[in-house]
Amino acid sequence: MTELLAQASSATDAVDALLEISRSTEVCGTEPSWICERVLDWTGSEGFASASVWIVDKPLTVLIILVLAIIARRVVRRAIDHMVERIASDKKHAEEDEAARTAEEGRTWDPERLSAKMRQLRERTERASQRATTLGTLFKSVATTIIWAVALMMLLGEFDVNLGPLIAGAGIVGVAVGFGAQSLVRDLLTGVFMLIEDQYGVGDVVDLGDAVGTVESVGLRTTRLRDISGTVWHVPNGAIARVGNMSQLWARVPLDLDVAYDTDLDRAMEIIKRVADDVWHEQGENTTVLEEPSVVGVQAFGADAVTIRVMVKTEPSEQWATARLLRKRIKDAFDEAGIEIPFPQRTVWVRSGEPSEADGERAVGAFQTTTTPLQAEDADGDGADL
Repeated sequence: MTELLAQASSATDAVDALLEISRSTEVCGTEPSWICERVLDWTGSEGFASASVWIVDKPLTVLIILVLAIIARRVVRRAIDHMVERIASDKKHAEEDEAARTAEEGRTWDPERLSAKMRQLRERTERASQRATTLGTLFKSVATTIIWAVALMMLLGEFDVNLGPLIAGAGIVGVAVGFGAQSLVRDLLTGVFMLIEDQYGVGDVVDLGDAVGTVESVGLRTTRLRDISGTVWHVPNGAIARVGNMSQLWARVPLDLDVAYDTDLDRAMEIIKRVADDVWHEQGENTTVLEEPSVVGVQAFGADAVTIRVMVKTEPSEQWATARLLRKRIKDAFDEAGIEIPFPQRTVWVRSGEPSEADGERAVGAFQTTTTPLQAEDADGDGADL
C-alpha cells in the first residue's frame, strides 16, 4: 500500500491512498501479508481478506515452517550419521592395522594366544563403534529437540502469541542453571569428547592425575576406577586435565640395572641381553614380548654404581609382570656370573664412653651406644677387642 502514496498526483489521491492503507491495516494487521493485500485489492471485501489470513496465509506459513524444520532435521541427522561413520571408520582402520601387525608378529605364537589377541582387537573395535553409535543417537536427539523447539516458537509467533515473557523466563532459568550447574555441564561435555576419541575403556589401566588404576566404568559425567590397593575412585570427567593410558596397543619397559664400577660392562650387557632374549622367545602367558629387546647401554653414573638400561616392548598391561620376571632372572644370572649389584654400605666405629682426662667429658663416636658386657671386656677402650 505504500506505493499508493508514491503514485498519488494530488491531495485527493493522497487522502484516498491513506484511507486505503488504514483499511488494509484494520483488516490485515500492522504487518499485512501479501495474500491478504491481494485478496483485498481484488475483491474489495474485508470479510474475504480477513478469512484469507486464516484459510490460506496462516496454514501456508505453518506448512512452510514445518517443511523447513523437517528438512533441517534430516540434514542435521545425516551430518551426524556421517560424522559417526567417519569416527567408526578411523577406529576400524587403526585396529585393522594393529591386527595385521599382530598377525605378522604372532606367527610363532601359540594359536590360542594369537586367537585371544585378535579377539581383544575385535572387541576394542566393536566398543569404539558402539560408543560412536551411542553418541550419534544422543546428538541426533539433542538436535531434533532444538530444531522443533525453534519451530514451535515460530509457530506460536505466527498465531500472535507473545513470546517475550516466555523467552525472558527461559533466559533467566538458563542463566541460573548455567551458574549452578556449570561443573555438571563441563563434566558432560568432557565425557562426550572422551567417548568420541575413545581415550580409554573398561579394563584399561590409566593415570588420571590424582587417581591411577583400572577403569571399571566410563560415563558421560564420571569415570570409576580401582587402584592397586582396592580403593574405588569416582573421578568427574571435567576434573580430568590429562589421561595416561598404559593399556593401549602396546607398552614398553625401561629397566635400569645397577652394577659395580669394577664390573666388565660388556659382559654385564651381554648377560642382560641373553636373559631378555630368553623371555622374548618364551612368550609367557602374562609376559609377552613383542619384539627383540634392546640393551641401550650405560644410562648413568651414580654414587655407588653404573646404570645399564634395557628396553623391552610388551603387550599392553603386561609391562609390570615382564619387568618383575626380568629383574628376578637378571639377578640370578648376575649371581651366577659373580657380578655384584652394589648397595650403600656404612662402616660404624663403636667406642666405649670413658671420661676424657683433658676436660672430664665422655668421648663418643659417630653413634652413642650403651655399655654391654662385650664392651666392658674392652680393657684398653679403643674398640679393637669388640
